[in-house]
Formats: sequence, C-alpha cells, structure tokens
Amino acid sequence: MTELLVVRPGALTTVQDRGRPGYAHLGVPRSGALDTAAYALANRLLGNPPGAAALETTLDGVGLRALAATGVAVTGAPCEVRISGRPVAWGAPVRLPAGAELEVGRAESGVRSYVAVRGGLGVPPVLGSRSTDLLSGLGPPVLSAGMLLPLAPAGPEPYPALGADACGLPGAPSELVLPLRPGPRADWFTEASLAGLWRAAFRVSAESNRIGLRTEAGSALVRARVGELPSEGMVLGAVQVPPDGLPVVFLADHPVTGGYPVVGVVPPGPALDAAAQARPGVPVRFVRAG
Repeated sequence: MTELLVVRPGALTTVQDRGRPGYAHLGVPRSGALDTAAYALANRLLGNPPGAAALETTLDGVGLRALAATGVAVTGAPCEVRISGRPVAWGAPVRLPAGAELEVGRAESGVRSYVAVRGGLGVPPVLGSRSTDLLSGLGPPVLSAGMLLPLAPAGPEPYPALGADACGLPGAPSELVLPLRPGPRADWFTEASLAGLWRAAFRVSAESNRIGLRTEAGSALVRARVGELPSEGMVLGAVQVPPDGLPVVFLADHPVTGGYPVVGVVPPGPALDAAAQARPGVPVRFVRAG
C-alpha cells in the first residue's frame, strides 16, 4: 500500500473530508473541512472523487515523505510549497517522487491550508467519514511525527484542465462579514441590543478553533430574560451567545446540543469558509441574511 510518512506534523494537522452529517441524534458532530471550497478545489486539481480525504493544516503547514510516487496539490491559505527543498507551485497539481519530502510552509495569510494527494487518504472511515473530529475524538488522530498515512488507489482519470482561474478563491478576509438569519432565540435579548448587533464591530478571538469562532471586543448582547435554556439542538453556523454576551459562531466540530441562546444562524457557504481563514484580530461584522 502506498503511504506518506509524517516528518513534521505542524501545529495542528488533521485528516478531513466532507464530514459525517446525519448523526446528531447520536451525539456525533458533523466535522469535515472548515474551508469547503479550498478543500474541494484541492481534490479537483488531482481528479480525485469529491469526498476524498485530505489534510487540513493550521498556520504552520506540514512535512511529509512519499514512500511511493504520487501527486499532490495544496490550496487554502497561501504558503510556500517545496519538494526536496525545491520550490513548486501552490494551487496546482505537482508530482511527488518516491522518497521525496513535501514541505508545506507557514500560511502567508489566512489560517488553514489543504493538502490533497492523488486518490485521497485511505485511513479507515468512521460512520462513513475519514474526518478527524476534535470534539468527539472520532476519526484518525491528529498528525504526529512518524505516523504513516495510507493512500487510497488513484483512479484512471487524468488531472483535469481547470484553466488559469482555478485558484481564484477569495483570499483571507481583512474583515469577516457574516450574514445572519435571526432566531430561534433572538427574543432572549433586548431590542436595543439586537439593533446594536448590526452596528457592532467584533474581532476574531485567539481562542477560536475548529469547534467555534469566538469573538471579542464589540458590544456585548444584553439578555432580556433571566435563567438558562434547557439544552437544545445546535447546527453548523449557529451563533450562540454565552453569559459574557460575545457571540460564538459554531463551526464543523461544534457540539450537537447547547444551553446558551442562539441569536441567529450563519448559512453554510462562502461566509463560513471565510471564517475558517480569519486570523485572530480580524474585524467581524454581522449583517442580515438576504
């Protein structure tokens, strides 16, 4: 079996695919790649199936050695890519010879890069997905030095010709604008507080992770009710407001239930992809979803 050897695991590198939706009733989060467009592009560049498992790096990349020849593509946060010390293209399919080392460098902007391999990663699926879930612990472990990553067999399809605009995805946001559909618990906050939400300037907190994007600064939301809710179901993009009044946007590894009120939901799509690439300190603004 073709494998990759992890030489340098990076700060946080995980295996991700499209996740395991449909198991919330069992207490299992969705998980999956945070920047779905960048993940999908990495697989398209290699002609992989749409759900092929890839690597998601965080800030400082990853180092891998090929134990057999394969092809790779790196997308997401722009970074330097080298094979055995020689620069190669970012955002394009490149050949990785047997014995060569792939070095995916520190993100020049944004947070997360995606490393796809020809055929996809062949780690065992759990509940139909190969994603690492940091909250539940399902899926393969976070990468560590010396780990061997099996590769799935590559199909017969050639690398597709995607054209010059293949990597025309939006870059890391200088301001994160999140469309918000109010509810279901918007009535737990004062009218003045809700009106101020559309004018408030929050920032991405350094405590953000794959579970949720936390905010800081801005105008805290003020409760109109006392007490707490019984735990209820949570969805991807739910904006939960803990007692400090600073919104938390739930991302792929979010819990399936929660007891703090949800002021609104950010629909899946480009805004949540941008949230995956927003660094601490980036301004955050909520707007009404159309």
